[in-house]
Amino acid sequence: MKSFIISIFILFVVSVFPASAEDSIPFNVTRYEQRLLKYQKFWNSLIPSQVMIQNAGNMGLLSAGLGWDYGKRDQWETHFMVGFVPKHLSQSTKATITVKENYIPWRKIIGETWSVEPLTCGLYINAILGSNFWDYQPSRYPNNYYVFSTKFRINIFAGQRIGKELDLKSKRAYVKSATLFYEISSCDIYLIDYFKNSDISLIDIIGLSVGLKFQLF
Repeated sequence: MKSFIISIFILFVVSVFPASAEDSIPFNVTRYEQRLLKYQKFWNSLIPSQVMIQNAGNMGLLSAGLGWDYGKRDQWETHFMVGFVPKHLSQSTKATITVKENYIPWRKIIGETWSVEPLTCGLYINAILGSNFWDYQPSRYPNNYYVFSTKFRINIFAGQRIGKELDLKSKRAYVKSATLFYEISSCDIYLIDYFKNSDISLIDIIGLSVGLKFQLF
């Protein structure tokens, strides 16, 4: 679990701060003002700009979390999500944690308020919490009996989105836009089984998930 937390922190830092903080700092300011601007930029970048909720996707029945978008065209997103698997789908209720990295190659603006993202893709690392799941193979099993951890899964996905800008002039406006999306995904074990076993079809290893994302600012 410690290695997973370290991986989350590294991924977050690399993704949220992809460029040097000095890029947007004017040259005609004092060193103190430069340090102050860097300090402010650092803490401002930690403020989540997105809230999302997602069904399925190997994250549990339902997941929700916070996100950050960045890049020259806001084409990168990092999401941190917490989900759950209800008892009726498993032996007991379980919690999940997911760190997700999204890439949006382009957007198509339709009219004044609608937009379409024809392709979104990326990967995410998912952990399921519980005493029955482990990072490394327990000593009670023979060596190399389990090749993969049962707690962590690496997933890849591709999907599409449609979004709508909301009326920011309204007194009840709390978010900038709302986006509906779907994703088709698979995980590391499924993909390896697919290439090793000819009896497994593509439809056996992919899953469909849907979600809703709110852009705060």
